[in-house]
Amino acid sequence: MRAEDDKRDSQGRGGHVPVMLDRVLELLAPALSGPAPVVVDANLGLGGHAEALLAAHPALHLVGIDRDPTAIERSTARLAPYADRITLVKAVSDELTEVLAEAGRPRVNGVLFDLGVSSPQLDEAERGFAYSYDAPLDMRMDGEQELTAEIVVNTYPVPDLIRILRDYGEERFAPRVAHLIGKERAKEAITSTKRLAEIVREAIPAATRRTGGNPAKRTFQALRIEVNGELTALERALPAALDALTLGGRVVVLAYHSLEDRLTKRVLAARTKETGPPGLPVPLPAHQPRFALLTRGAELPSEEEIARNPRAASARCRAAERIREAVDEE
Repeated sequence: MRAEDDKRDSQGRGGHVPVMLDRVLELLAPALSGPAPVVVDANLGLGGHAEALLAAHPALHLVGIDRDPTAIERSTARLAPYADRITLVKAVSDELTEVLAEAGRPRVNGVLFDLGVSSPQLDEAERGFAYSYDAPLDMRMDGEQELTAEIVVNTYPVPDLIRILRDYGEERFAPRVAHLIGKERAKEAITSTKRLAEIVREAIPAATRRTGGNPAKRTFQALRIEVNGELTALERALPAALDALTLGGRVVVLAYHSLEDRLTKRVLAARTKETGPPGLPVPLPAHQPRFALLTRGAELPSEEEIARNPRAASARCRAAERIREAVDEE
């Protein structure tokens, strides 16, 4: 989950800085030092990273993308002092190419992905993201879309539920949970977060329930990812972001669970390796990597930051820089 603090004033400002803010600014700074840099915040949220970037770079233009209309509304208020330097768009991150084309800025100097669910989405009980509240089974980041967690839970075939819980929640008891959901929904539709959490708890063996936190955590994560197509969006958005970067441009990704981080690692690794046949005395230009990694593995937040904001604990940061244009652009 994104880790901006949940204590906000009327404009949506947090009482604490967003997760790994100093490191994000440090990684992006070299790419934003030119005369008219452009950066994309592909998961705008409350606009905390965006505000800091705009303050640090007076010539910067920021394109902010978020599918949640509430996030756009709050960020618009928060970033009002920079109104002439921002373009905020309600869209999914995998629409990045279209958003940039519409904005007349097809190439950019930096892109930030701050993935996952934001604090307001978790803390507003009626949105149904959290198992700690009793609320309707919703989980939509964009309230205008049709698919909800209630629809998934009550209409997906049990084999599909098993796949979702296993692949997106890494739930080792996925068959037990899915079959019990199937049994219970046959009696009565499952419509609340509390009821679903009770069913999951009942399905998980007692010995396992005693460790590892709330047993519903993995199921709720899996449903949220399915409802919002989060991994599918990232799988398309990250390559599009890399393609949009100018020479020297940088991408920074903050991931909050292993699925996001593994996908990010895979995409960046593919772009930072030579692709030519092995054994050539001189690498062919067409097969030289276009990008270089800026982080060794996934960087973690400091213990001090985690103590200040526990929601930052699961953050993993990776970054890369474009070091060559594509051959047909050289």
